[in-house]
Amino acid sequence: MSEARPVGGGTSAPTVLRIILGRRLKDLRESAGVSLEGAAKALRVNSLTIRRMEKAEVGLKIPYVEKLLQTYGADKQETDEFIDLAEQANRPGWWHRYRDVLPGWFTAYVSLESDAQTLRTYEPHYVTGLLQTHAYARAILRAGFPNDSDEDLERRVDLRLRRQSLLERPDAPTLWVVMEEAVLHRLIGGAAVMREQIDRLLQAAELPNVTIDMVPFTAGAHVGAFAPFTYFRFDAPELPDVVYTELLSGAVYLEQRPDVVAHLEAHNRMSLLTSSSDSKALLNRMRKEYT
Repeated sequence: MSEARPVGGGTSAPTVLRIILGRRLKDLRESAGVSLEGAAKALRVNSLTIRRMEKAEVGLKIPYVEKLLQTYGADKQETDEFIDLAEQANRPGWWHRYRDVLPGWFTAYVSLESDAQTLRTYEPHYVTGLLQTHAYARAILRAGFPNDSDEDLERRVDLRLRRQSLLERPDAPTLWVVMEEAVLHRLIGGAAVMREQIDRLLQAAELPNVTIDMVPFTAGAHVGAFAPFTYFRFDAPELPDVVYTELLSGAVYLEQRPDVVAHLEAHNRMSLLTSSSDSKALLNRMRKEYT
């Protein structure tokens, strides 16, 4: 994954493990004092192939990995462990079964989301996907994919709800959501759907690993009022913090430190525009609006 890359619909995204192993390959090569050209010569390929392996832009061919580790002076135990991980990294993620309805530019998001330790999101338009109800998700996805068959639409909904299971894991990540009050006024699926969705948000707000901040209209203009984004932080030291933001027909993944810090600071500032008690009061008030 590059430092700032727009991703189109035809891109095949790597798993997080493949990203980690790519970075480890680069570290091993540099520690051994081997240039990109030297590594390429060992495999009888061009240096671009090595660069793409290190950036996790291609799968890890096991014979290539074995030869590179030999070139870098790795011992048998290190090589065996690396090969085992490479084989795991080459296996499709659970979301692969939804590839017919999963945009290529969003595949990386699902992988990052599945392995993140911390997720911070900003949503100006809709309830964040990890907290949507079935009915709310279905209404949004039907609007976004009006030509889908009912079967494809249900698969999209199923994928979205399947993603939510990460919040129930023993090692569940921390989720901090900042949403605009406008989200609650945007009528999605009718009053009953909105009431059920607000109930879901109130329940989620009670979870120890979930924080929901609702930015009220009275906050006025603020630093983050541009586009939705998600910030990811990981346990693995090989992975930097990553920010994801959407375009109309794709997405951008940012790794450059100034970009990541700008989004993190924006999230921090937006969270100061409200409080947990104020957010719950707003949710309860809006719930009454839909009775």
